[in-house]
Amino acid sequence: MTDQKRFMKEAIRQAKKAEALEEVPIGCVIVYEGKIIARGYNRRNTDRNTLSHAELNAIRKASKKLGDWRLEGCTMYVTLEPCQMCSGALVQSRIDEVVIGCMNAKAGCAGSVMNLLQVEGFNHQVKITQGVLEEECSTMLSDFFKRLREKKKQEKATRKLEQERLEAKE
Repeated sequence: MTDQKRFMKEAIRQAKKAEALEEVPIGCVIVYEGKIIARGYNRRNTDRNTLSHAELNAIRKASKKLGDWRLEGCTMYVTLEPCQMCSGALVQSRIDEVVIGCMNAKAGCAGSVMNLLQVEGFNHQVKITQGVLEEECSTMLSDFFKRLREKKKQEKATRKLEQERLEAKE
């Protein structure tokens, strides 16, 4: 197994931690000198915080570990293409490269909707590698949303039955 696949497997493990919390399963790891120095997973609902994306949680930990906001020499492995907020953080943190599992046609800012990681006018550009364990990352997300839609459908049906029972009693 290549290093890229090995590190993406760890990002997937992080995503599964988010899924266990009923969060959108997105995970990432940050690697420096061949070793994982930080891990993160999506915790927006759990933390009730818009900023609690997998990437930002990992960047915070990596900065603490290295004792610097500059994460030069680091590579981030993330299961889903970063959004505009996380792409901005990648540029600001000076991370060298981001390795992406699957792309995000609705909100991705590493090439899908736009590419904020390689804007020539910025003082830093991030190298992008796409499609590492893409099918595994994509399936994990689509299965999650399929289950979520089914759960909402069941909850709606249950509420409808409850309402009918209440009306029948009146």
